[in-house]
Amino acid sequence: MSSYCLFETAIGTCGVAWNERGLTGVQLPEADRAATERRLKARAGGGAPAEPPPAIAAAIDALRRHFAGERSDFSAVPLDLSGAASPFHARVYAALRDIGWGATITYGELAAKAGGPGEAQEVGIAMARNRLPIVVPCHRVLGTSQKRGEVNAGGFSAYGGVATKAKLLALEGVDIGPRQKSLF
Repeated sequence: MSSYCLFETAIGTCGVAWNERGLTGVQLPEADRAATERRLKARAGGGAPAEPPPAIAAAIDALRRHFAGERSDFSAVPLDLSGAASPFHARVYAALRDIGWGATITYGELAAKAGGPGEAQEVGIAMARNRLPIVVPCHRVLGTSQKRGEVNAGGFSAYGGVATKAKLLALEGVDIGPRQKSLF
């Protein structure tokens, strides 16, 4: 059974879910606190609100620092990806955790790094299904134009879409171009 909690950050109300094996979900802010909680509970398979154990409390502190613009490292956060990903998606998530603060990678480069050259679209699917944004930093994955080879923002499935992705990258000193309205 999973547990979850909501917490305040510089960008709004976020949430995490966990079980005895580790973190199972990270929820970025939605339109309001109730929407954030609904989305977190749905993605975490239910569960009940609870006080986080020490490892999860440390992850929450790191998330708060991250959203305040401080360099953060989530490599020690225990994760439970069981039932959440195909073997290729699990390799994509593991490879993506190596992409540090202020760095980016394209979908194609990440596919190759995860052992699936030519599987950029499958990486996109993995990013859309990522239940652990920021900890598994899907915001650092950028697209490329097939015709011109230019790097672009790609997609982002969190509330606020690509504008939120741009703001998350800006917190790390990465500018991906003009920003639209984001959630923070």
